[in-house]
Amino acid sequence: MPLLLTIAALITAAIAMVRARRLAKRLERLTESYWELRYEVAQVRARVARLEPPPAAEPTHAEPSAAASSTTFVSLSSLKRSS
Repeated sequence: MPLLLTIAALITAAIAMVRARRLAKRLERLTESYWELRYEVAQVRARVARLEPPPAAEPTHAEPSAAASSTTFVSLSSLKRSS
């Protein structure tokens, strides 16, 4: 009986080791993919920044534009209270 338990424990340990190694390799691949993706995102952002024109300067005349006067600030807390 103890021999059977020992064999079952060894088999269970071997299966656990195989699974742990497999998961470690998968984690390593996922980590590598994550950093590659972050690098690519940074590259794309840099390319987009080069393609986009710089934002226009604010108008210097005293009269605000019609679009700016129609925009109003609504606080988030007032939206939460009304729902």
